[in-house]
Amino acid sequence: MANLWILLAVVAVQAALYRPCESLWCNCTTAQCEKNGSRCETDGACMASTSAIDGQEQHIRICITRDNLVPPGQPFYCLGAEGLLNIHCCYTDYCNSIDLKVPSVTTPSGLGGGWGLVELVAVIAGPLFLLCLLLLVGLFLYQYHQRAYNHRQRLEVEDPSCDHLYLAKDRTLQDLIYDLSTSGSGSGLPLFVQRTVARTIVLQEIIGKGRFGEVWRGRWRGGDVAVKIFSSREERSWFREAEIYQTIMLRHENILGFIAADNKDNGTWTQLWLVSDYHEHGSLFDYLNHYSVTTEVMIKLALSAASGLAHLHMEILGTQGKPGIAHRDLKSKNILVKKNLNCAIADLGLAVRHDSASDTIDIAPNQRVGTKRYMAPEVLDETINMRHFDSFKCADIYALGLVYWEIARRCNSGGIHEEYQLPYYDLVPSDPSIEEMRKVVCDQKLRPNIPNWWQSYEALRVMGKIMRECWYANGAARLTALRIKKTLSQLSIQEDIKV
Repeated sequence: MANLWILLAVVAVQAALYRPCESLWCNCTTAQCEKNGSRCETDGACMASTSAIDGQEQHIRICITRDNLVPPGQPFYCLGAEGLLNIHCCYTDYCNSIDLKVPSVTTPSGLGGGWGLVELVAVIAGPLFLLCLLLLVGLFLYQYHQRAYNHRQRLEVEDPSCDHLYLAKDRTLQDLIYDLSTSGSGSGLPLFVQRTVARTIVLQEIIGKGRFGEVWRGRWRGGDVAVKIFSSREERSWFREAEIYQTIMLRHENILGFIAADNKDNGTWTQLWLVSDYHEHGSLFDYLNHYSVTTEVMIKLALSAASGLAHLHMEILGTQGKPGIAHRDLKSKNILVKKNLNCAIADLGLAVRHDSASDTIDIAPNQRVGTKRYMAPEVLDETINMRHFDSFKCADIYALGLVYWEIARRCNSGGIHEEYQLPYYDLVPSDPSIEEMRKVVCDQKLRPNIPNWWQSYEALRVMGKIMRECWYANGAARLTALRIKKTLSQLSIQEDIKV
C-alpha cells in the first residue's frame, strides 16, 4: 500500500512540472507580435529556437498554445534536430529570452570525417578496379588453359598408333617420310605427326612473299624446311593445297615434298601453315635471273619439270591409285630448283583432280584462274571445255612451253646466252590484262620469238621444236607431258648427260 502512494505522488509531481499555466507571457520575434511590443500571451508554453541553415544563424521566439503541447511530457513542438535545430520550451513569463547555442554536427570517428571528394572516390573506386582486374586475369587464364587442354586432348586422340614416328629423338624428317612412303599410303605424314612437327619448327628468315602470304625458312631437328604462311583470308587456298598435296601416291622427286599442314593460334589470329622441303636455290624464276645455264643443266631442268608434270597428270589405277591432277598455274615462279639442279613443281593451290570413275572434276566454276601471262589461248578466249579433264592438261602444256623458252634463252651455247626475260616481255606490259594477252595470243596468234641461231645447236633445236608443239592454238594438237619427257630423255642420251 505504501508503494502505491509513492507512485501516485511521482505522477502528480510530473504533471505539475509539465502542466502549463493558465496565462503566460512570452518574448515573440514574429511580425504579428511587433504591435504588442514583441511579446505574446499563451495558455501553453514559451519557445526559443536557434538553427543553422545554409551557414546562417536564425533565432526565433514564439508562443505555443496548450493544444500543441502534445504528447504530454515531451511535446513535438519542443523537440530539436541534432545538427540543425536547438529548441527550448519553458513555462514562466518571458522564460524564452535565453540565447541558445548554434547546433553543430559531430562526425563519429572512423567514418572519414576529414576526407575530401578525391579520397572518397579513391576509397570506393580502388577496390572495384582491383576486383575487375582480377576477374579479367582469371578469365584469361581459364581460356588459355582450356585451349591448351583441348589441344592436348585433340593430339592424344588422333592416331595414337603413330607414336613411334615422332617420339624418337633421333628421328629426322627424311626418316619419317621414308617410313610413310615405304609402308604407308604415300599420301604424306599422319595428321598427328604433322601437327607435332609443325608446332616445333623455329622460323629463321622470310624468303618470299605472294598474294597468299609469306614463305619462311624454318629449322626442325637441325634440318631446313620451307614454311608457307597463308593469310587468314586465304584459308580456302591453304586447305585446298594441303588437300592436293596429301593425295594418295602423289609423292614424286620432281614434285615439291609436302611435310605438314597446321593451323596455329598465336593468341591474336590464326596462322595457316604449310610445311614443305626447303630448296636453297629458290624458284626457277630466281635461278634463271641469277645464272646462265649449260646445255646439260638446261636439259636437266626441262626433263625434270616434264617428269613432275607427267606424274601430276598421270592417273594410277588400283586401290592405292592416284587421280589425274592438272596444275592450272604452272610458271617459273611455281617451279623450285633443287640442290642437284632438278626441278620440283610446287604451289598446287589451284590444281584440280579428275575422278575417272564418275568422270567428274572437282573445280569451282571459274575458268579464269592462274597467271594471265601463262594462260593458254582457250583460257583467254573462254573456249576451254571445263567438263573435259584433258583440256586442263593441255593448258598446262602450253604454260610448260613458255617455261622452256625462259630456260633456253639462258642456255650458254658457243659463248652466247641472252638476258632473262618473261614470256611476251616485248609484246605486253609488265602486268598485262586478260584483254591485252588475248589480243596478242588469240587475235594476232603471236608466240615468243625462237632465234634462228638455235638451229646450230642440237639441244636448242630440239627445245625450240618442243616449244612450238606446246604452243598450238588447238590444245588437242599439243604434246603430252609424257611425250615431252621421252623426247628429252632421248636428247640427254644423245648429249651424254647423266640425269
